[in-house]
Amino acid sequence: MPREHWFEELADHLQEAYLRYSFTKGTTEEVDQIISQLRLRPNDYVLDVGCGPGRHSLELARRGIRCLGIDISGRFVELATEMAFNEGLSDLVAFERMDARKLRFSGEFEGVFSLCEGAFGLQGGPATQDPANLQGDQLILSGMAQALRSGRRLLLAAFSAYFQVLNLETEASSSEFDLMTATRRERTEIRNPQGEILETDLWTTCFTPRELWLMAEAAGLEPLEIHSVHSGEDWKAESLDLNHAELLLLALRP
Repeated sequence: MPREHWFEELADHLQEAYLRYSFTKGTTEEVDQIISQLRLRPNDYVLDVGCGPGRHSLELARRGIRCLGIDISGRFVELATEMAFNEGLSDLVAFERMDARKLRFSGEFEGVFSLCEGAFGLQGGPATQDPANLQGDQLILSGMAQALRSGRRLLLAAFSAYFQVLNLETEASSSEFDLMTATRRERTEIRNPQGEILETDLWTTCFTPRELWLMAEAAGLEPLEIHSVHSGEDWKAESLDLNHAELLLLALRP
């Protein structure tokens, strides 16, 4: 299948080595928050957008919550499907290769989430569709909103523009920040499970809380709150601050 997004080359190279990165180490805590914030119960059906190798979906399935994980990386989908089979979870969780900008669901899910920039916030660089670099992410958020049943909730993580600007001077020389599109470009090296190195670019778009709030409203959602978090490190903040790298949006579909 042809590649549709710059992230696919990275995922094909990383494979299961993705799970070595520190931002993946908070799965249990993050799933606790998913269940609490989305008010999930066993047998609810949840959509995980940009699921990667499926760590959140698999943990939800272990707790009796049905889940569909979608990712643009075919390799990540294969890995997640294999882990679900090996754990005997295939009746509770499934994975599909899908472009998050092209979601076609309509009210099937009791909860929808996208964490750790699984899809939302990765539409910069070669994926940019408009000068302001918002169209791709707005398509993702709108598709997520349409997937929700009325009265149910959505959880979305995004990099904080405040944190990024505050830390510009300490950034490595291999990174740059575009002030117009609020997109950080980083030249980095990633290693596959065999330790082989791939030099690549990462493009991560950052957001302000107000921007996320307005985008949620444009998607037909009712924003409930936004607070600060840092995947793999700290999800305990109860308000907004400048010291956490991410923002977490909680919203409701009326």
